[in-house]
Amino acid sequence: MSQTAAIWVLIVLAFVLANLPFYLQRSILFFPWPQQAEQPRPAWQRWLLFIGFSLLLGALAVGAYLWLSQQFFSSSLGLLAATLGVLLVGGGLFYIPGRVNADRGLHKSLFDRFIELTVLYFLVGILGVAFEASLGNVYPQGWEFYAITYSLFLVLGYPGFVLRYLLKRRRVLVSS
Repeated sequence: MSQTAAIWVLIVLAFVLANLPFYLQRSILFFPWPQQAEQPRPAWQRWLLFIGFSLLLGALAVGAYLWLSQQFFSSSLGLLAATLGVLLVGGGLFYIPGRVNADRGLHKSLFDRFIELTVLYFLVGILGVAFEASLGNVYPQGWEFYAITYSLFLVLGYPGFVLRYLLKRRRVLVSS
């Protein structure tokens, strides 16, 4: 894959994933604290789900990095197909927490949405480093780079924030 194509794939993917926590009402992560309208669960079960899901998500991220960074001599279409496969597996993985809590009328708080946004930022970052490794050497970055890219990721998520919180449809009582 060329450098230009990799950059555009990352920009589009970052835009979609930055807005995803605001568009979805279902949770895409397991949290160790009780959620609003969640069926009471023992604390050990919440922590077990959180740790198990986090380890599974981390294994997917590390596996995707190792696999995609070794695709140096593959074609652009092959790297794009591998990326699509990783995204499909990740999408299936993110479907699990929402499905477990689907019948409970779960509503995420703003704090939960920002945690999901941060996790998605790190996943897009890992994919970006994997693309960079498949194209050549990975350039070491300082904390300034991560602060700026996280800010840009938050800006990409602003349309979803506006639709979720600023454009709420409220019924107005009209007195006759």
